[in-house]
Amino acid sequence: MRDLNYQLKKLCRQCREGSYATQVNRERMLTLAANELHDLGYRNMTDRSLKPKHIEALVKHWFGQGLSIGTIKNRMAVIRWWAHKVDKQNVVARSNEHYGIPDRRFITNDSKAKFVTQSQLDKVRDEYIRMSLELQQAFGLRREEAMKFQPSFADQGDHIVLKASWTKGGRERVIPVRTEVQRDVLDRARRLAGFGSLIPSNRNYVHQLRVYEGNTLRAGLSHMHGLRHAYAQNRYEELTGWQCPAAGGPETKAFTLEQRERDREARLTISRELGHEREQVTAAYLGR
Repeated sequence: MRDLNYQLKKLCRQCREGSYATQVNRERMLTLAANELHDLGYRNMTDRSLKPKHIEALVKHWFGQGLSIGTIKNRMAVIRWWAHKVDKQNVVARSNEHYGIPDRRFITNDSKAKFVTQSQLDKVRDEYIRMSLELQQAFGLRREEAMKFQPSFADQGDHIVLKASWTKGGRERVIPVRTEVQRDVLDRARRLAGFGSLIPSNRNYVHQLRVYEGNTLRAGLSHMHGLRHAYAQNRYEELTGWQCPAAGGPETKAFTLEQRERDREARLTISRELGHEREQVTAAYLGR
């Protein structure tokens, strides 16, 4: 293994920040960046060799590959993490605009909502994965949250509590239990998991993630993040009384002052329930 690859892996193992999925993605992107730098002619690098020319070369390479703006921004965030950890943050420009990377547009009125039917769930062989999918749909959970979910801890009657260790960014959050469907899902999850989580005792998270991916692939299910979009859109209609723009409802520019206030309050509520801190992120789920 080349020095840079080894040292970046070691850095990732020493600095375990964020959720497990975040850590895995960070290490994967840094390994890819190390390989790309080698292929671009930058040999014998170490983790402290990072210079502005390396970042310029990587960005140019990524644009040449036709990567999306979102993907490039995610990779830049990881490069900044690397630079910060080796005390070389000044080699990376503070703004992505310096590299010609435009702002990513979160606003879209094209719905990405997904639903899983009972017949689709029946094709999922693993009962723990089926239950995780149901939790994703019922509460808008992320995949990792739905797998690490411990019903005996989370279920507080009229709401669920997600531990910080389950969530992206390490932020504990509360989601209300509002419907009979949600209550039924929680009751069945508790019967299945007992005092444990929705990762069986003979598996760890990495193993369960592979099982999740294999089961959903065989069942013909993909882009399950769309279950969060569906939750957000259903919640928006419940809170406002009308459909969101992404689901075919009116665009916000046509709202009255009263509708704008109700829209803003609904988006803030949904943002909190999805585990975001910013109202503007809801545009990715709801449109404008």
